[in-house]
Amino acid sequence: MSAHITNGPIHRHPPGRLHAILLSGTVPLFLGALASDAAYYRSYQIQWSNFASWLIAGGLLFGGLALLLSVAGLLRARHRTGRPLIGLLLLLATWVLGLGNAFVHAKDAWAAMPEGLIVSVIVAALACIATWISLDTRPEVAK
Repeated sequence: MSAHITNGPIHRHPPGRLHAILLSGTVPLFLGALASDAAYYRSYQIQWSNFASWLIAGGLLFGGLALLLSVAGLLRARHRTGRPLIGLLLLLATWVLGLGNAFVHAKDAWAAMPEGLIVSVIVAALACIATWISLDTRPEVAK
């Protein structure tokens, strides 16, 4: 029996509906936290820092559940490389930095700036990139 090697595209199954909803839910929550941090940085109204803290908590909840579904999907996958693995690692980095951002926001509102704003920018960017890569259903080209 010989191995059959093809140079055609590797077709990829898109994530399930719940996984897609959870992934795309992380983006507006972390972007909202970034917008709230920017509003606090400009106005110093403490309520904006409170909004950011709650939005980060929501982003962590959605991101954590999406992370669990990503791990389950990767364990079921035949090929554990490529975009699914990259998406999982980016989502893991998003969640870990988001947790760090929650700890930064747990401090006094005045003490959370500008570190909270900088971490929020990074977390929001990672959430967007992780969601983009994880929801990309274009077939991967075999090497």
